[in-house]
Amino acid sequence: MKKRIKSFGFAGRGIYSVIKSEFNMKIHITIGILVFICGFIFDISFTEWMLCLLCFGLVLSAEMMNTAIENVVDLVSPNHHPLAGKAKDAAAGAVLICAVISAIIGLLIFVPKGWSLLMTLL
Repeated sequence: MKKRIKSFGFAGRGIYSVIKSEFNMKIHITIGILVFICGFIFDISFTEWMLCLLCFGLVLSAEMMNTAIENVVDLVSPNHHPLAGKAKDAAAGAVLICAVISAIIGLLIFVPKGWSLLMTLL
C-alpha cells in the first residue's frame, strides 16, 4: 500500500515538473482556466462540462507524454539523428491534434452561447 501511495507522489512531482518547465503546458492550463470561467458564465450543460474536462485532460496528458518522449529521446540520442527528430515531431504532432480537436469542441460549445448573448445585448 505504501508503494502505491508513493507512486502518487512521483506522479505529482512529474506533473509539477512539466508545469514548471514547459511553456506550452502553461498555455494549455491558462486556456483551461479560461474555459472553466466561460463554462460558469455561460452555464454549460453537464455533457458540455464532461466534454470540456475530457478535452482538458487529453491535451494536458498529450503534452506530458510529449515532454517525456522528448526527454527520453534527448537522453538516448544526444546527437542529431533523423529518427530522433521523427519521434519528437510525432509526439508534438499528437499534442497539436489533441489541441486542435479540443479547440473545435470548445468553439462548438461556446460560440453559439456567445452569439446568443450578443444578440440579446443588441
